[in-house]
Amino acid sequence: MRIAILALEGLFDTGLTVALDAFAIANRFSALQMGGTPRFEVSIVGVRKKVRTGQGFSIPVQAITPALKPDWVIVPALGTGTPELLVPALARPDIRQAKAQLLAWHAEGAQIAASCIGTFVVAEAGLLDHREATTTWWLAPLFRQRYPHVLLDESRMLVPTDIGVTAGAAMGHLDLTLWLIRKASPELAALVSRYLLADIRTTQALYIIPNHLAQADPLILRFERWARDHLKQGFSLQQAAAALATSARSLQRRCQAVLGKSPLDYFQDLRVERAQSLLHGSGMDIDAIAAEVGYIDGATLRTLLRQRLGRGVRELRADLR
Repeated sequence: MRIAILALEGLFDTGLTVALDAFAIANRFSALQMGGTPRFEVSIVGVRKKVRTGQGFSIPVQAITPALKPDWVIVPALGTGTPELLVPALARPDIRQAKAQLLAWHAEGAQIAASCIGTFVVAEAGLLDHREATTTWWLAPLFRQRYPHVLLDESRMLVPTDIGVTAGAAMGHLDLTLWLIRKASPELAALVSRYLLADIRTTQALYIIPNHLAQADPLILRFERWARDHLKQGFSLQQAAAALATSARSLQRRCQAVLGKSPLDYFQDLRVERAQSLLHGSGMDIDAIAAEVGYIDGATLRTLLRQRLGRGVRELRADLR
C-alpha cells in the first residue's frame, strides 16, 4: 500500500506522528513476526518546499511529482481548533493548491483519508458532497454551515465511502491509521493495536460536550440553558419555543441547521450527559437518576443510554471509574 501523507502548514503534530509511528510499527511486525515484507510505503509530501507543524517543527516534505502514484492519501488535521482560526486558514493559497491536488489524485484512482480538521480540506475540494462523513465533533456546526451537501454524522468515529474514509476528532488519526492497516491485514492491525494499547472505536458520542456545540448559535445556546433547567419536567417543543420567544418551527429549523438534529434529539443528548455525570459521581441508583432526567423508571433510561452510547449502565460505571 503506497501512502502519501499530505503535510500542510501548521498541521496538528500528533496527526502526523501517530500515523508515522503506527505504520512503522506495522512494517516492523510484518517483517519480523509475520514473515512478510513491509506492507506500507509511506511518503510525506507537500505543496510547499518547507512546512512547519503547529508546534513549529520543520518537516522534510517530498515534492509532488507525476511519478508519485499513491493508493491512499492521508490529510492530517490543521492545528486550527476554532472557527476563528480555521476559516481564514481554509482560504490560504496552499490549501487551494492542496484541494486541486486532491482532486487530481482522486481522478487517478487514489483513495482519500482525513481525520479531525483534515476533513474540512477534503470537503473544500467537494469530494464529500452527497456522501456520508464525520469530523471533529466540536466543529460540526461550522462543517454543516460550510458544506450543506455533506451527510455529516459527527457521532461516528470512522465513515468509509467510495472515495475513501473520514475519521473523528484528534486521536481519530490513530483510529484511521489502524483502519488502513486492517484493510491490508486484520492480524497485523490486531498486533499494532495491542502494542499501542489502542483499538478502532466506532463512536465519538461518549466524548461530545453538548453545550460546546450550542455555543455556535445564540438561539441554540438559549435552548440548551432552558433544556437543562427542564430535564426533570420533560420535553415540550411548544413550551421551549414560547420561553425563547420564537416559533416551534423556527426552533426545529435552527436545531437542524446547527446541530443536525431535532430539538428533542438534543434534549435527549443533555439527558444522556446528565445521566453519565450522575452515574459517575452521585452513588444514586438507576431509577433515581432516571427521575432526575425526566423518566418514570430506569428501564427507559437504560434503553436511551444503550442507543446513544452503545454501553449499558454497568459498563458506563466501569468506564468512568
